Amino acid sequence: MIKLSRMHQRVLLAVTAAMPVGVAVAQTTAAPELQQVTVTAQRRTENIKEVPVSVTAIKGEKLDVLVSGGDDIRLLAGKVPSLNVESSNGRTFPRFYIRGYGNTDFSNFASQPVSLVVDDVVQENPMLKGFPIFDVAAVEVLAGPQGTLFGRNTPAGVVKFESEKPHLKKLEGYYNLSYGTRGTANVEGAVNVPLSDKWAMRVSTLRQHRDNYVDNYADVAKTQKTGELDGYNEHAERVQFLYTPNASFSALLNLHQRATTGSARLFRANLIKKGTNDFADGVDLGSLVSNGRNFQHLDTNGSNLRLTWDLGPVKLYSITGYEHVGDYFSRGDIDGGTPAGPGFIPFQVETGGFVHGLRQYTQEFRVESKQVGPMSWQAGTYYFNEDGKVGTNNYSSVTWGQTSHLESHQKNTAWAAFASVNYALTDDFTVRGGVRYTDDKKHFNTVEAQNVVQVGPSFVDESKSKVNWDLSGTYKLNRDVNLYARVATGFRAPSIAAANSSVPITVADAETITSIEGGIKADLFDRRARATFSVFDYDVKNQQLTVVGGNSNVTKLINAAKSRGRGVEFDFEGNIATGLKVTAGGSYNFTEIRDPSLSVNKCAQCTVLDPVNAAGRVVIDGNPLPQAPKWMLNATARYGIPMGDGEFFVFTDWAYRSKINFFLYEAAEFSGKPLTEGGLRVGYTWDAGKYEVAAFGRNILDQRRITGAIDFNNLTGFTNEPRVWGVQFKGNF
Repeated sequence: MIKLSRMHQRVLLAVTAAMPVGVAVAQTTAAPELQQVTVTAQRRTENIKEVPVSVTAIKGEKLDVLVSGGDDIRLLAGKVPSLNVESSNGRTFPRFYIRGYGNTDFSNFASQPVSLVVDDVVQENPMLKGFPIFDVAAVEVLAGPQGTLFGRNTPAGVVKFESEKPHLKKLEGYYNLSYGTRGTANVEGAVNVPLSDKWAMRVSTLRQHRDNYVDNYADVAKTQKTGELDGYNEHAERVQFLYTPNASFSALLNLHQRATTGSARLFRANLIKKGTNDFADGVDLGSLVSNGRNFQHLDTNGSNLRLTWDLGPVKLYSITGYEHVGDYFSRGDIDGGTPAGPGFIPFQVETGGFVHGLRQYTQEFRVESKQVGPMSWQAGTYYFNEDGKVGTNNYSSVTWGQTSHLESHQKNTAWAAFASVNYALTDDFTVRGGVRYTDDKKHFNTVEAQNVVQVGPSFVDESKSKVNWDLSGTYKLNRDVNLYARVATGFRAPSIAAANSSVPITVADAETITSIEGGIKADLFDRRARATFSVFDYDVKNQQLTVVGGNSNVTKLINAAKSRGRGVEFDFEGNIATGLKVTAGGSYNFTEIRDPSLSVNKCAQCTVLDPVNAAGRVVIDGNPLPQAPKWMLNATARYGIPMGDGEFFVFTDWAYRSKINFFLYEAAEFSGKPLTEGGLRVGYTWDAGKYEVAAFGRNILDQRRITGAIDFNNLTGFTNEPRVWGVQFKGNF
């Protein structure tokens, strides 16, 4: 039985009490119908109500509001049910979690069970996952295993981005400029140019900047200021060419690149108060004491070519992708202080992680039926090839000179064949089934080790193959209500982690998942609102987990015999009255590690809450998965009032998550408190929406929370982003 806190009881009572009022208002005012939402969750465009998958789409004004403060892809955390996104590397290397299922691995070859897909091309390496959000038509979040239709590692789900595409209709575009506190600037724009009756081009660009604003001191007394940190400069571009010589063929070429520089994550020594998860007494988040260097830069580029042939009874697709990490380096003071503090610091740690010349090639061929009738189908093949070098350096915090160097190489090739069939058994009942065979191979070897005595062999070869499947059904209860149920399996290939002075190259074996879910999707109030509700239960076998050393800077991969998750999700969107539109969503996720034999090293200075075995190791059986909040709630409201030849509007958005556990073991200091972040936007739009000016705020409560930690040295941690106030101007042409 689920027990609700008093706060959650009050929230649910308020929602319940408001529902009859909303119904009455909707029935007595001329609120317009909602526009139909289409998604490509099943690799073809469909009404979101018809898709037997828990899927949430973010698009339009809501997406624009979320990115207005210059935030990176982590802004999606909590904005849809069951989605968390975090990073210990700042604006690079985001880690995704859906329904509590993810991976905290921070190595540069880390594999994640949530797949990021941009314009139908998987972004496998962590450095490819943070491409900025601009000129995007929609973001779709698909919960649960999606392995039969998507190319790589999707047992937890998929976060899918679809860019705006060029078209032949007319010359048009937009520009968007904002400026906020701490010199936060965001400039983006796009233009669509028909080049002829067969060719069109779309050019999109983004520039982001924030000033350094955290004072950095070389001593605890803060008498010697050495500079400022936590700023960034980012630019990204996308150029697309569309060629449509006739109705039966089209080609779309996408070229894109990204470059970002600025501060790495700011680690703060003894940020956490001993025995609690509070900030330590006297903490000033506007300053930092550090004797290490802090910076990072990342350059990526890529291209993809999508070809489509309409052959009458079928459509044939070819999707060719190339992604390249040209250079990545991130250096930070991991101990977060100096030999004098703040607080007790057992040893100094300054490290740098890098990626050199990583290349990823993908090729997919897919054929899709077009015939009219009860059955439709699609089938295809997929190829993946990744080759690159990554590594870490250690540095002296006294001389800043390099003290060790470890570089590793990985080559990963995989291929798959897949098929999916939809069949309408009756006018009201449709079943879907899919199957996929995957073969995955990895070769991992140490390239260079300076002042690192490697334990064990210098290379590892891994190979796994697996068949995955899913089966679902959709039943039309009536014109407005659909019921669905789905059972699906997923697979993630083995992961490999580099060796170090005390741990050999480690391998986490392949993990598999079986997931069951069911739900209801409904249009309400004469289609002025829509709602979805789903329940789910999943089992993961051999889940890949990352163990941090506990009292030394050592990481390795392990497998848990089993982990479980279950919960509920809901989404609501409605035009409550003329000018008033609201959305609300939420999720409850219960996760649990089930492996009585599994134990990990404990931290040196924290207050461990789990049992400790005879070997002095922490038993983690029964613990929740890391970074998996039980409760997540989100809501938005927009109210517009006609004024002159335009509209005055107010838009607010809110996201809440309950506490999280940072690591596999539970400790008083290493759990993040509940976090509530809100946004506010007040503005005026005129000339039929052509122009808009607004004032906005992000994280308007300025609620600061510890969102992650370092466990092997001291009570070092890092925090979420501060409040931003700003102004914005948008124009369309």
